[in-house]
Amino acid sequence: MGHRLEGRTALVTGGAGGIGQAIAALFADEGARVILADRDADALAAAVARLGGDRIVAATCDIADEAQVARLGDAIRAGGDALDILVNNAATREYHRLADADAASWQRILAVNVIGASLVTALALPWLRQSGRGAVVNVASTFGICGRAGMGQYDATKAAMVAATRVLAIEEARHGVRANAVCPGSVLTGFTLGRAAARGLSEAELKDRGFVPAPIARWGEPAEIAAPVLWLASDEASFITGAVLPVDGGVSASGTRVA
Repeated sequence: MGHRLEGRTALVTGGAGGIGQAIAALFADEGARVILADRDADALAAAVARLGGDRIVAATCDIADEAQVARLGDAIRAGGDALDILVNNAATREYHRLADADAASWQRILAVNVIGASLVTALALPWLRQSGRGAVVNVASTFGICGRAGMGQYDATKAAMVAATRVLAIEEARHGVRANAVCPGSVLTGFTLGRAAARGLSEAELKDRGFVPAPIARWGEPAEIAAPVLWLASDEASFITGAVLPVDGGVSASGTRVA
């Protein structure tokens, strides 16, 4: 257990599993009190039980619902009325080629990945400014940089998050708030495994397929995303804002075409 976040409070959205849960676990290990937000109440309760300890607090919230986002403020106030770190990790997906994407599917994904993240950020900013060392870390995607067929809506929303990160960094620097983005590549999460299982693939088969076109030819692990998120949230990155950090096994560097 370290002390890089000792005495700080962090809000992590999409925290019930995968990358979000790994971030929460690492933050708590480093001394932070973590408000774990997710729209799935059962999965959230299970995550809190798995993480254990008294540093994790659950807050059920669908960030696509403005009223529910407003109620996140109650969780912040109840925990000492302070917030030092925001991690925008919650996201949803749509699986259409752009030619086939209808308005309803665009509205669903924008409501969470762009509008929802923006609402949570706006809610958090007064506390982050008051902190004196506030940090926002947005979990975007390397595919918001390089793109791929069949996931254009998701990738477009992550490109928007990258742009918003840079703008937020410029706007909030005078308030002492830093904003950076981490851009994961293909990460082996419960969600990924669930989709593979629906196609009849086991975890071993998924790994053996080796379809992830990265120079480091394997899947990433949630902990490998959590570590740079921790670093960007900590004082070790105190002179870094507006950065967009690919954590993708080299996909974005190689210019590999993702079909």
